[in-house]
Amino acid sequence: MTSFVDVHGMVGWIARTGTESVIAGILEYLEHDFRRWESFEKSARVASHTPFGVIELMPTSDQESYAFKYVNGHPSNPGRGYQTVTAFGVLADVHNGYPTFLAEMTVLTALRTAATSALAAKSLARPDSAVMAMIGTGSQAEFQALAFRTALGITSLRVYDVDPDAIAKLVRNLLPLGFAIHVAGSAAEALDGADIVTTCTADKARATVVADELVQPGMHLNAIGGDCPGKTELDAAILDRSSVVVEYAPQTRIEGEIQQRPADFPVTELWEVLTGRAPGRISAEDITVFDSVGFAIEDFSALRFVRDRVAGTAFEQRIELVADPDDPKDLFGLMGAFSPVG
Repeated sequence: MTSFVDVHGMVGWIARTGTESVIAGILEYLEHDFRRWESFEKSARVASHTPFGVIELMPTSDQESYAFKYVNGHPSNPGRGYQTVTAFGVLADVHNGYPTFLAEMTVLTALRTAATSALAAKSLARPDSAVMAMIGTGSQAEFQALAFRTALGITSLRVYDVDPDAIAKLVRNLLPLGFAIHVAGSAAEALDGADIVTTCTADKARATVVADELVQPGMHLNAIGGDCPGKTELDAAILDRSSVVVEYAPQTRIEGEIQQRPADFPVTELWEVLTGRAPGRISAEDITVFDSVGFAIEDFSALRFVRDRVAGTAFEQRIELVADPDDPKDLFGLMGAFSPVG
């Protein structure tokens, strides 16, 4: 039997536990796994691109458990009544290959992305950071705000989006949760006075959401919207005067902001910062960029956390996902057990 958490179970468990408590737990698992980064099998995700969007598989293994996530990215979906991103994920036992845990990951991906951003910011943002600008207020935005409050105590937001309905949605969701929100009329206004800048836009295009002249010394940029070839958010000149940290360089060079730069452009991987092998922020004046495209180990961590926390609760179901004949060599024998009688 395989443990299974569907959308109803996931949302119910998060509501019972508390979103910020879940983010804090995922962050703890993330840090643990990033610190043992070298024990994982790593590869860039397998992507299928079409004019409509992208469908991807994201696999990894630590030689005990194997995980993969199925995820799509279709920027035009909201206009057709669909979500931009949907996902599900699997954990399997490498010793016999059996899937042990299956879960929805549309909601969980939003949580793990936010937790990863906050994990990076703990090392890269100035310790006295108090204000975050948010460029893009779509599905990921509220999770980012909650993660930065959980990890860094950020409660003051300056937000901008080209879609006023998206801004209204964010204000409606976050204002009752205790955030101070300034709605800006432009990206420049949003960045004015910000310590941290989160960019999270959906257009599959080489865009300049944040211009170089808007970025001041000491800022930390959490760039999470660029996640496929041909999709960027930052003025490339920003990269040239920043300390750039990535998850997995071979994948980020294809999909992240640094696709705008030569293959030998210097970057540091996040695990190196967390283990002390490389510096994060060097000084209060340093500009730091977390060029995040999402990586499979983050999904591995999130799936492990949920599996461990829902085990034995009403939020977990047990399903027959794998055929299990009495004789492992007699799969056909199962057909007899379900043959019609008479």
